[in-house]
Amino acid sequence: MKYHPSFFLWIILSCFAVTNLAAQVPVNANRKTSTRIVEILPGARKLEYRRIDSITELQILVGNVRLKQGNTLFSCDSCVINKSQNLFEAFGNVHIEEDTTNVYSNYLRYLTNQRVAFLTGGVRLTDGHGTLTTNKLEYDVNTGIGIYREGGKVVNKQTVLTSTEGYYYSDMKDVYFKDNVVLNDPNYHLTTDSLLYNTEFETARFISPTLIRDSTNRTIITSDGFYNLQTGKAEFGQNPVINDGAVRITAQRIAIDDSTGISQAEGNASIIDTAQGTTILAGIIFRNNKTESVLATRKPLMIIRQENDSIYVAADTLFSGRLTDLYTPAPVMPDTISGITIADTLTGMASTDSIRNVMLRDTLTSITTIDVQPKLTDSTNRYFEAFRNVRIFSDSLQANSDSLFYSFADSTFRLFQDPVIWSNKSQITGDTIYLFTKNKKADRLQVFENSLIVNEVQPEVYNQIGATRLDGFFVDGAIDSVRARGFAKSIYYLQDDDSAFSGINEANSDIMDVYFQNSELQKVVFRSAVTGTLWPIRQKNPGEMRLTNFQWLEAQRPKTKYELFE
Repeated sequence: MKYHPSFFLWIILSCFAVTNLAAQVPVNANRKTSTRIVEILPGARKLEYRRIDSITELQILVGNVRLKQGNTLFSCDSCVINKSQNLFEAFGNVHIEEDTTNVYSNYLRYLTNQRVAFLTGGVRLTDGHGTLTTNKLEYDVNTGIGIYREGGKVVNKQTVLTSTEGYYYSDMKDVYFKDNVVLNDPNYHLTTDSLLYNTEFETARFISPTLIRDSTNRTIITSDGFYNLQTGKAEFGQNPVINDGAVRITAQRIAIDDSTGISQAEGNASIIDTAQGTTILAGIIFRNNKTESVLATRKPLMIIRQENDSIYVAADTLFSGRLTDLYTPAPVMPDTISGITIADTLTGMASTDSIRNVMLRDTLTSITTIDVQPKLTDSTNRYFEAFRNVRIFSDSLQANSDSLFYSFADSTFRLFQDPVIWSNKSQITGDTIYLFTKNKKADRLQVFENSLIVNEVQPEVYNQIGATRLDGFFVDGAIDSVRARGFAKSIYYLQDDDSAFSGINEANSDIMDVYFQNSELQKVVFRSAVTGTLWPIRQKNPGEMRLTNFQWLEAQRPKTKYELFE
């Protein structure tokens, strides 16, 4: 029989295909089962086979036992392999090695198909950064997840974390601690119910109510955020609370950089200082924890608390610090904290240094360095400054100015650039005003250059006293008397017993003393070189009777403390 040549070609190709298929099947099968097969590596001193029954056959290895499954290495003193149940048990000096993760224990029960290890007795897991110790651990080789449920501890350098439950994720180097979580570090002590910790970057992430106490006894209460123990940077969300001695800080979010000592509170931020009796409210507050200085912006408001008549101060920017730090150069602020540029916050404050120098010079004039240093205490070694659109409100006194400096050592408000003070029906203006307080009440004031006091008798009718210098005195927070010195001038409306106007006294004198009663101007006493005119009331229109620089600024006057919150 003859065959066509194509027949032989078909036979050859068919045989080649069958041979090729037969070669591929075992290879694919081996790839599927390669991670399940447990290899016995050379080196064991003794290998014994023991048949228990018709199904169960054990392999017993003793001495320097080494096994391998995929990329995972096992070593122990002795081992029993049960192929029928797809497991082995290891005893003594058990070691599981996989990439950078190493697990040690006294005993191991390992399910070869599921690749899950159950370890007991002195269990220790390390990833090259932190070390987890526990008595019982379940470790899934497939996922790299280790679980303990009967108490465990993670040590990372000087940081120690303990909890009842823990979940270790080897790929991410994360540990999820649960129930009775405690973190101890040379700088911090932390307690919480749940915590995420990364052993590589040494970062603790807060996911439940957490209490943190640092080495200075500062406490932080938060339920959201993180703290990096390497860099000292932290962020806390969901309205955290920080208690630092007499200072309490709250906000929607707080960021801390312990390397610089700067903290930033943002969103309905407040700093309450019980030692000073002050509260600062603002959109953003920066605090230098090392110098205890505070910078507040975005509608800041300071409250100086007292029992009956608290003082409220609002401005575009508020700054507070220690008086003793004014004797040395101020520390340089970082450019940014948590993405907010402090330089932008200080835009428009280029004249700060010159203003501060003037205020510091005047402060030290009355409080010399020699006298101050022994007398200053924690409560008096403070000052605060306000910049741009300064407004002050108390029940007995209100004020406006462009900038302000207040020293707790002498309890004095120094108002600069177009200052105005209102006390009941009286308005005081000048180039610069110093308001001295005593027991947090107005005690006396000094007005320099272009000084003018205006007392409203009735609408459009004003008693007026102007001079180069005014010195005023208060009783129970109400203005009682004023001395005008240097080119003093006055316009004073005379009234009879029925309060009817009888005349207008327009006079000049070197020195005038003005006395008030029930917030009304009662009398004017001329001390020297008096000249003037007594005008019949019918000869002068009250609208014409105005001293130089006269202005009635009642529309600018803060009427309630709530205006300052707007």
